[in-house]
Amino acid sequence: MPVLPSWLTEPLWDQFAVLLPARPVYHLDHPLGCHRRRISDRIVFDKMLQLLRFGCSYQAIADTTCSATTIRSRRDEWMRLGVFAEFKRIALESYDRIVGLVLDQIAVDGSITKAPGGGEVAGRSPVDRGKQGLKRSGMTDGYGIPLGRVLAGANRHDSPLLAPTLDRLNDLGPLPQGITVHLDAGYDSGKTRALLTERGLHGRIAHKGEKAPIQAGQRWHVERTHAWQNAFQRLARCYERRATVIHAFFDLADTVTTVRSLIRRAWTTHRWDERPHRRP
Repeated sequence: MPVLPSWLTEPLWDQFAVLLPARPVYHLDHPLGCHRRRISDRIVFDKMLQLLRFGCSYQAIADTTCSATTIRSRRDEWMRLGVFAEFKRIALESYDRIVGLVLDQIAVDGSITKAPGGGEVAGRSPVDRGKQGLKRSGMTDGYGIPLGRVLAGANRHDSPLLAPTLDRLNDLGPLPQGITVHLDAGYDSGKTRALLTERGLHGRIAHKGEKAPIQAGQRWHVERTHAWQNAFQRLARCYERRATVIHAFFDLADTVTTVRSLIRRAWTTHRWDERPHRRP
């Protein structure tokens, strides 16, 4: 059974392949003039999706078609070229052009997941008996499309991560006037309100001591996006130690989420050759 349906993996691969540099099938500089054929980029891309979805080790996902060493080396090569970040940028741009990002309503919230291997952005988790954990401060538009994130140790509070998270708005180009940022009670402080005012943003912040359902607002969009991301087991239980690798997997997961939402929402308004017969 494929890790993702073909109506999603095929457009993902078509765009990803365009970002990859041309490579010869054989190494031209081999001293004996011969070498094994280079492993196809498509095979490694499928392995990356499997790693993202199942969360298993590189050795467990390797088989006769591709070794664990090849997956790691190709992953690092793509990271050096900035392929994953560009992949996400193109997905967001396409979604904004076809459907439209709801940028006048922004939601920000933190989420703590396990990080058993520790690493550069891991810390003692206050909700998991002090074990190593990873916190991501995520930002979404008014529908829940992931716009950016900041990674930190699980022992970091959400409030200090708000400013660097909002800095990710600078990567989106022109922004509408009167942006409202929806936050939970963890951000209920004068410092947060001063930060939003300084940036020209309106804040809708839940108040401490009041029941959440009464003042839920539109924060549920970012909470739903956290649930979408946690469906990828490599993000829900992260064994990666380098921050650059974690960001690469997050960029890949955000691209999958964005393209999936794009296809689902455009299914009733657009027609294309590979359009699924049924609404995804």
